[in-house]
Amino acid sequence: MVNSFSLANHGISVHEVLRNPSPAHLYELALQREKGSAITSSGALVALSGAKTGRSPKDKRIMDHPDSTNDVWWGPVNIKLTEQVFLTNRERAIDYLNTREHLYCIDGYAGWDPKYRIKIRVICARAYHALFMHNMLIRPTDEELENFGEPDYVIFNGGKFPANRYTFGMTSTTSIALSFERKEFVILGSEYAGEMKKGVFTIMNYLMPKQGVLSMHCSATEGDKGDVSVLFGLSGTGKTTLSADPKRKLIGDDEHAWSDEGVFNIEGGCYAKAINLSEAAEPDIFRAIRFGSVLENVVYDEHSRKVDYDNVSITDNTRCSYPIEYIPNAKVPCVAKHPNNVIFLTCD
Repeated sequence: MVNSFSLANHGISVHEVLRNPSPAHLYELALQREKGSAITSSGALVALSGAKTGRSPKDKRIMDHPDSTNDVWWGPVNIKLTEQVFLTNRERAIDYLNTREHLYCIDGYAGWDPKYRIKIRVICARAYHALFMHNMLIRPTDEELENFGEPDYVIFNGGKFPANRYTFGMTSTTSIALSFERKEFVILGSEYAGEMKKGVFTIMNYLMPKQGVLSMHCSATEGDKGDVSVLFGLSGTGKTTLSADPKRKLIGDDEHAWSDEGVFNIEGGCYAKAINLSEAAEPDIFRAIRFGSVLENVVYDEHSRKVDYDNVSITDNTRCSYPIEYIPNAKVPCVAKHPNNVIFLTCD
């Protein structure tokens, strides 16, 4: 039995809050409460992300504040948002979360190096989102969870509820907003789980350079002799595929930081593209899609529950989230020495 957890200090009064429930419990709740949920023949949980099947970068905003304004590269990627509008969207998300009969709270870490890791709290209304972030954050031990204390950053995921597109600075009913001063990340109008993952990365991209650490969009592996390679590339260039090399240890597939001591993974899991996935071409990733994994927006046979990875009738951006230890040769803790090789990928 998972005891209810109070989120009153975040302005949330919902009584039933499940804190860090087990994947099995989240499976049960997703199947009971969330339309489109199913279990595949390999044991993964299928989830539908609704109208948004990918991130909405044009709807991403950062709150402009005197304490951080000179540290943000403002432009078409980092778009300014006033504090008043941020607070308006925050209240809208919290009001929505307060209408729910039950919520989920996932507490975890970003950054495998204890010197640089931060505590993240995710507050959400969908079991799918809770399981996704259970996979993608670094999972605390029972002792660490008991002594977690207050988080460094909080994600309020009210994604099922739209933003008011007539609010100043909004371009649609989707709003992905971050405040470095309030240490809060607010999601409205998108149920795509990848927004939370990239939100954590944005936070680390801001915090790490202030500590003399380089945050990197790359995968990383380690050879038998301790040689480390990092592979840079945009989404879809092959970072995850190439990092799942059975001849090398996996440090991480997408987000890392490089300190004076070496490199460390930011995440606790992997987020692989599932389009055209096959056991022959990507055996370790294919086999990682089992109980505890989340498959987004895939099509499956209603009888056999086998997934048709070639079917993109819902979206080309089918994805799977799984804990990093689901890859047999993952190196846990996900830390390594300084890289010997730096590779830039342009296509897969």
